[in-house]
Amino acid sequence: MSAGLPGVTVTRYVTPLREGGSLPGVVEADDLGTYVCKFRGAGQGARVLVAEVVVSGLATRLGLRTPRLVVLDLDPEIARYEADEEVQDLLNASVGPNLGIDFLPGSFGVDGQVTAAEDEGARVLWLDAFTANVDRSWRNPNLLLWNGDLWVIDHGASLYFHHGWRSGVTDPARFAAQPWDASGHVFEACAGRARELDDEIGALLGPEVFAEVLADVPDVWLEPVPGVDGAGPLGPDALRVAYVDFLTARLATRQWLPGADR
Repeated sequence: MSAGLPGVTVTRYVTPLREGGSLPGVVEADDLGTYVCKFRGAGQGARVLVAEVVVSGLATRLGLRTPRLVVLDLDPEIARYEADEEVQDLLNASVGPNLGIDFLPGSFGVDGQVTAAEDEGARVLWLDAFTANVDRSWRNPNLLLWNGDLWVIDHGASLYFHHGWRSGVTDPARFAAQPWDASGHVFEACAGRARELDDEIGALLGPEVFAEVLADVPDVWLEPVPGVDGAGPLGPDALRVAYVDFLTARLATRQWLPGADR
């Protein structure tokens, strides 16, 4: 179980959210909360959940609003009462710990007419550039408005580098130097302000912060990765170190920040 995320148990599966490719669902839990559940057994796998936790933690540290996260324990009995075969298969493949994202009642998705304070938009763009998020476009902003405030959601398309770890951890320097294209980003117009705030924003992060964020990721989502030169597979603690190394290497560069000269 996570060192930092609270754990709750799913008591009822309510409805699927079919606008996403991974078929998240709305569930109720034993803390009387309602959550959007992202399932470990979905086609994109557990690494998407890792990205959600890591980037959500970074967003919070940059002063952005993002829904509270929990670890949702899913009992196999829940699937028995689901008539939809696709959903039933997903529930059966996801028994155990899944990611719960606090459901914000009355919130609504931004539809391309988003407005935000320039500094807030700049922080969102900076975060997306730093984590290589490719999924916050005008077509799919992944932003909510709730009680008049802007909330950032859906970070699973970030940290693409970990999808290349099937044969072992890759080189952090490659991710550090990878540019990021701001064209089409919902806050593309804030790129200049993101550069102006770069020193201030970057100072909020560092290896200790990255380690704190990775501590929130449950061990079971950090699936073993082959070691170097035939060594045994890397376990959760070694993988947390690898994530910290990748994020630290990227923070030391600025090739990824649109228009930056360092």
